[in-house]
Amino acid sequence: MECLACRDLERAYDVVRSEYSEARSSAFYPISNEFAAAKNVDMERARYELEEHRLLCVFPGKIITLLAKHDTSTRLRRPAA
Repeated sequence: MECLACRDLERAYDVVRSEYSEARSSAFYPISNEFAAAKNVDMERARYELEEHRLLCVFPGKIITLLAKHDTSTRLRRPAA
């Protein structure tokens, strides 16, 4: 399960990235690249928002995954008597 905000921001980034790709491949790109440049700015903003949210997101599913990746076996051993 994933944070809804993460999922929405990821979708928004995918849409804007797709629009930027279309703008770069359009027939008008060699004549005027202003539209593609504007889409590039939009794409970078969406990427930044997604990354910023992921850094601050405290969704429990992520915490459990991160904890599972750590090797806790050495911390849980009892000292030899």
